[in-house]
Amino acid sequence: MEALSDNSLMIKVRDGDLDKLGLLFERYKKPLYGFFYGLTRERDLSEDLVQNTFMRILRYKHLFRGEGDFRAWMFHIARNVRHDHHRKDKVKLNDDLDNWKDRLGHHDIRSVQMENQEEHEMLLLAMARLSEEKREVLLLSKFEENKYSTIGKILGCTEEAVKVKVFRALQDLKKIYHQLEKTM
Repeated sequence: MEALSDNSLMIKVRDGDLDKLGLLFERYKKPLYGFFYGLTRERDLSEDLVQNTFMRILRYKHLFRGEGDFRAWMFHIARNVRHDHHRKDKVKLNDDLDNWKDRLGHHDIRSVQMENQEEHEMLLLAMARLSEEKREVLLLSKFEENKYSTIGKILGCTEEAVKVKVFRALQDLKKIYHQLEKTM
C-alpha cells in the first residue's frame, strides 16, 4: 500500500477523517520538537508547543486548501504558536550552555565525536548568542534541513530573502565564534 502524502492526509483531516491527524503527528512530532527546543531550550515547553501546534492544526483544518506544502503550513502554524506563547508569558531564553548541548544531541550531533571539546563548546556558546531570529533561520535551514523555498513560506518571505537571512546568520555565527576564540 502506498503511503499517503502529507497534503493528502491533511485533506482527509480537513474533510472529517480526524484519525489521519495521528499519522501526521507521528511524522512531525520529532522535527517540531527539535525546532521548538532549539528556540526555547526547555523540554517540557517544547513538548507542550508541539501539542499546541497540532491542536491549532485541528482547529484551523478548514483553512488548509492543499495547494501548498503541508510542512510549510505546519511550520508557519508552529512559529505562530511559539510567538503567541512567548508574547503571552514573556518567556526569557536561558543561555545555559548545557541546554544547547542537549538540543544538538537531539539531532544526533552528539554521536559524532568532535576532536576538540573546546571548539564544540565555543560553537554552542556562539549559537546561543545569536538573536532569536537568526537562531530560528539556522535551525530551520541547517538542523531541520528545510529547503529555502519552504522556509520562505514559513517566514512569509521570498526564497532569496531566506538565502540572505541564512547567509547573514552564518556570518554572525562565524564572527561571534572568532571573538570567543580570541578570548579563550
